Amino acid sequence: MPFDIARTRAAYPALTEGFAHFDGAGGTQTPQSVVDAVADTMRTALGNRSTAFVPGRRSLELVAAARTAVADLLGATAQGVVLGPSATALTYTLARALGDTWRPGDEVVVSRLDHDANVRPWVQAAEAAGATVRWAEFDPATGELPAGQYADLVGERTRLVAVTAGSNAIGTVPDVATIAKTAHAAGALVCVDGVHSVPHGPTDLASLGADFLVTSAYKWSGPHLAAVVADPARWESLHPAKLLPSSDAVPDRFEAGTPSFPLLAGVAAAVDHLAGLDPSATGDRRERVRAGLAAAQAYEESLFDRLLAGLTAQPAVTVYGAAARRCPTVSFRLAGWSPAGLAAALGEAGLCLSCGDYYAYEYFRTMGLRDSGGAVRASVYHYNTAAEVDRLLAELDRLARRGETMAG
Repeated sequence: MPFDIARTRAAYPALTEGFAHFDGAGGTQTPQSVVDAVADTMRTALGNRSTAFVPGRRSLELVAAARTAVADLLGATAQGVVLGPSATALTYTLARALGDTWRPGDEVVVSRLDHDANVRPWVQAAEAAGATVRWAEFDPATGELPAGQYADLVGERTRLVAVTAGSNAIGTVPDVATIAKTAHAAGALVCVDGVHSVPHGPTDLASLGADFLVTSAYKWSGPHLAAVVADPARWESLHPAKLLPSSDAVPDRFEAGTPSFPLLAGVAAAVDHLAGLDPSATGDRRERVRAGLAAAQAYEESLFDRLLAGLTAQPAVTVYGAAARRCPTVSFRLAGWSPAGLAAALGEAGLCLSCGDYYAYEYFRTMGLRDSGGAVRASVYHYNTAAEVDRLLAELDRLARRGETMAG
């Protein structure tokens, strides 16, 4: 059945303000069901986790429910879901724990296509251990990350390969499964950054070949929390720095301090929202999540094709990246405008787009664009419409015809 965009948009109260949100890659708007879950939890008596009294047991239930929801989203096991404040914070926790097992002469492979949150923690952990960092390069013309190069990058001393499942800058979807197969053949672990890919289609931990998979709830309609998932046995072998009285159990020992219980309620509600995107879907929540995200993916791809065709048809627009498989995200520049000036002008017209390097540091540095302001990014999400795409294209055409150079 056709994707019901009117029904979907009605779930998001913020959309009534009239802005066109093409900044989903930086964070999505929030459905009413998630708002209600957070607010209802804050109106309810809660205690810190305890089995001794009802408010404490409620908190335990909220943590368990969030783990189960994330597991359903990613095809993981609830006992292997580590929750935390952000993908960056969790990747640093993981990098420090894994880095403690590395020795001089070991090797780590990172990619120049990745968000810096899946680069710098590994580079710094390698430096601390005396390990060597090796770099996977992308094709500057297409933005592809050739999987074949990993055969030369990965060897018997490789301990970890870190790679994105979707570029947050230009949308490239690398062949993660093939890269993971190469890494595993050498005995290396694989950490996949799924922050940008998970919101845009069904995700399965095993199919990716990921030993660790990172995601951020606020990129898929949830609150500002994140998770790293892995097989529970994988976590058992790692021992992070922690407070002595805190739990030594997995996954608890990787979660420092007391979590935000209301936001955890929002995480579970956001997964339920995704599971409802296809009202005809049946089965358990995992099956309905896959169906809902598949329906949303097909809808987003049709919008993105419309956007990309419109951008490439404008002579004043330079589009970066042309990968065969990509998330619905594109970076571009408009002649006569700096990225910051263009984003501000679009913002004045009620069009929300990010500018700069969006922490895709190595991509923009390699392309020689970072020092001149990066680019402007448009990211399509399942609440965007064809009318919004046309509105953006029309405004870009108007600004191009102004021919005005903007500073800043």
